[in-house]
Amino acid sequence: MSSPDPQVRAARNQSTSPAARGPVVAVTGAAGGVGALLTDRLAASAEIKQVIAIDERRGECAAAQWQILDVRDPAIAEKLRGADVVVHLALDLDLETDAAARTAYNVRGTQTVLTAAAAAGVHRVVLCTSAMVYGALPDNALPLSEDAELQATAEATGVGDLLEIERLARRAPRAHPGLNVTVVRPAVLVGGTDTALTRYFESPRLLLVAGSRPAWQFCHVEDLCGALEYAVLEKVDGELAVGCDGWLEQEEVEELSGIRRMELPSTVALGAAARLHRIGLTPSPAGDLAYTMYPWVVSGSRLHDAGWRPKYTNEEVLAELLEEVAGRHTVAGRRLGRKDATAAGAAGATVALLGAAAVVRRARKARRRV
Repeated sequence: MSSPDPQVRAARNQSTSPAARGPVVAVTGAAGGVGALLTDRLAASAEIKQVIAIDERRGECAAAQWQILDVRDPAIAEKLRGADVVVHLALDLDLETDAAARTAYNVRGTQTVLTAAAAAGVHRVVLCTSAMVYGALPDNALPLSEDAELQATAEATGVGDLLEIERLARRAPRAHPGLNVTVVRPAVLVGGTDTALTRYFESPRLLLVAGSRPAWQFCHVEDLCGALEYAVLEKVDGELAVGCDGWLEQEEVEELSGIRRMELPSTVALGAAARLHRIGLTPSPAGDLAYTMYPWVVSGSRLHDAGWRPKYTNEEVLAELLEEVAGRHTVAGRRLGRKDATAAGAAGATVALLGAAAVVRRARKARRRV
C-alpha cells in the first residue's frame, strides 16, 4: 500500500488543538458554487481538523489542501487517504450541458468517489441531490417526510442523474461494508444558482398551468452548507431534506414578486414545452413544468430534531432570488438577449412560448407540402 499524500500527512501531524481532534474532510467540486462555500466554512471551523479540496482547478480557499484532478480519475483514492469524511459536490447540472455528457460525468463521478472513498478507508460520504427526487405530484403531502417514496421520473433536467446517484447511495453500504452514506436533498436552491426553477422567475409572466396547485419552498445555499456541516460532524445522518420552514402559495409568490401570472391549459403548456425542447429551442424539457405545477415541499424534520434551523425564510430567499435575476430575460427556459427580451416582454413568456410553437407547426406544414 502506498504512503499517504504528503499534504494529508502534514494535516495529520498538526498540533493537538481542538480542531486537530476533529475530522479530516475532503470536498469535491471545491473550487466553485456550493463546494467553494462549504470549503470556506469547514476550513474556518474549530470542529474540523483539515479540509482537502478537490477540483479540476484550484480555488481561493488558502486554508485548504488542494488536489487538482477530475473526480472520475481512479487516482482520487490516493488523494482521499487520511480523510474521515468526503462531501461529493462535483456535479454538473448546467441546463446548457449535453444531457448524455452530463449524465456520464455525474454518474461516473459519483461511482468513482464512492469506490475510492471505501478503498481509502473513509467512513462517511455525504452526497447532495435535490428534493426534486420526491417528484412533484398533485396528491403529495404538505410537507413530505424524508421517508416519503421517491416518485420522480427522469423527465426533468438532471433528475434522472440524481435518481441514479440516490440508487448508488443505497447500494454503496452493501457493496462497501463500513461505509456510511448520507444524502442531503435541498429544496429550490438559491444563491448564485442557475436552474430551470430559478429561471422561472426571469420570465415577464409566471406561467400557471390551469388546475395545478403549486407550493414554493426555497433553500438558501448558506443553509445547505449548514446542513452539510451537520452531516460532516455526524450530528445527523440518513436521508436529509433541507429547506426554509413552510412554503409559499402561488398567490403569495405573485404578490411578493410583483410578477403577474398567465394561465394556460395543461395540454397546451406541456405540449408546447415538449415540442420546443425536442427541436432544441429551449433547454428545459416539459418535465420541468411539473415542479412549477404541483407541491414537493419537504419537512426537514431530521435536521430540526438534531438542532439545525434555517437562517432564511422563504420570503427572504425569494427576495434574494429576484435581486439575482433582475435584468435577465427568459422565455420558456431560454435566456434571451436584451433586444429579444424587449420584443417578447410585452406579450409575456407564455405568449412567446405559444408563438414559437405555432412557428414550429407552420414550418412542419410547409415541409409536408414540399
